[in-house]
Amino acid sequence: MSPKEYRSKARIYVDILATIMRAGGKTGPTRILYGANLSHDRLMRHLSYLIEVGLVEEEKTEDKTLYKLTDKGREFLREFTRIQKFAEAFGITL
Repeated sequence: MSPKEYRSKARIYVDILATIMRAGGKTGPTRILYGANLSHDRLMRHLSYLIEVGLVEEEKTEDKTLYKLTDKGREFLREFTRIQKFAEAFGITL
C-alpha cells in the first residue's frame, strides 16, 4: 500500500480483529492501537462498532478493559481472508 492509499473501513476492521487474534483472542486497547495503527479516538470508534455488530466483546475488570474476539469475529476473519486470496488470484487488492 502506498503512503497515499487509505484503508477501507473493512480493512481497518480486519486489522483490529487480526491484532486481537494474534494476541490470543483477547487483549487490551494499547496492543490493538499499535497493531492496527490507529489513534485512540479512531480505535474506540471502530471498537464500538465491532462490539455493536457482535464481532468483539468488551470485558471490564476493576482495573482494565479487554477486548475479546467472538466466534462471529473469527468467522469474519476467516471469510475475509478467503475472499482476499480469491481476489488476489485475479490481481485485485482489497
